[in-house]
Amino acid sequence: MINHIRALRKARQLTQAELAEQMGVSRNTINSIEMGRYIPSLPLALALARFFGRPVEEVFDDQSR
Repeated sequence: MINHIRALRKARQLTQAELAEQMGVSRNTINSIEMGRYIPSLPLALALARFFGRPVEEVFDDQSR
């Protein structure tokens, strides 16, 4: 699964630590999501999408098309 978290975070000029604090997770979690090593839970994926004001399908792509 690919995601656009890094690009969205950088567009808002946020560090991984700042985004992690907003989401209530560790910086390592954000790093792992950005690197594609961790697929977030549905509640976290939805929270990230809401935070960036995007549909979850724009933030995360399962590449199954």
